[in-house]
Amino acid sequence: MSEPRLDALAETARNRGLRLVRSRVRTPDKPRFGRAGLVDASGKPVFGMDEKGPAAAPEEIEDYFRDLEVKDWGASLDSPHKVRPHGPSAKDGSTRLRRARQHSTASGNAQQEPKPGSRATPAPKLKPPPKPKIRQARSGDAGRLAELINELGHEINTKQVSRNLTSLIKSGEAPLVATIDGKIVGLCGIGKRVLITRPAPLGRITSLIVTGEFQGHGIGRMLVEAAEAWMRQNGCALVEVTSNDRRAEAHAFYRHLGYERTSIRFVKAL
Repeated sequence: MSEPRLDALAETARNRGLRLVRSRVRTPDKPRFGRAGLVDASGKPVFGMDEKGPAAAPEEIEDYFRDLEVKDWGASLDSPHKVRPHGPSAKDGSTRLRRARQHSTASGNAQQEPKPGSRATPAPKLKPPPKPKIRQARSGDAGRLAELINELGHEINTKQVSRNLTSLIKSGEAPLVATIDGKIVGLCGIGKRVLITRPAPLGRITSLIVTGEFQGHGIGRMLVEAAEAWMRQNGCALVEVTSNDRRAEAHAFYRHLGYERTSIRFVKAL
């Protein structure tokens, strides 16, 4: 397991209020080499830990996070299935749920046990999460794109975004957007440059934004893969992306997708 991939797992853990603990064994083929585990903020084991420390393969931790994502989707759709606790927020939610059940029982609204011989009402089936769709941005998307860009921390109004979007559409470099049930939840800026120093055009990812509600569900990866496909179709042989030094989460994400740091960027206001 490469360090960039472990970094990505550590970032996913932090986003869920957990901490990834890595094995201290650095020699391949030795017991516990490449193993990891999860603990909560207080250091209490959550997954993949035993009395000797980290014991889970990174793939098992990835499966654990995927399972949490599926359960989170179920909870957001009012699923009757329980969500596995994973941090203080889940614990608080369990407490509220227990109190709600106690209140329901006290007020006489608790669900009655089925009578002998009667058929129990089957639990409703869990709906699959809506699948994101990727398309190029249109002029009518300017207002929503301005909201996403401001969410990332860049101040810009709808009028400015509309003007920029019009130019990009004319040049054939309209940003890619991810939608769920018709609503835009992600944005990826794309571009192509011909450089005097390179034999083929250079592709660029100029921005990548996924709204907080839908982060952690693979939408960022889908946007990057769609951007790379667009660049290949346009003759690009290399893709580059710039990311602010402060955005450690983004750095881990790109390393996880196979990107490498190759240079330092300098800027100057004009």
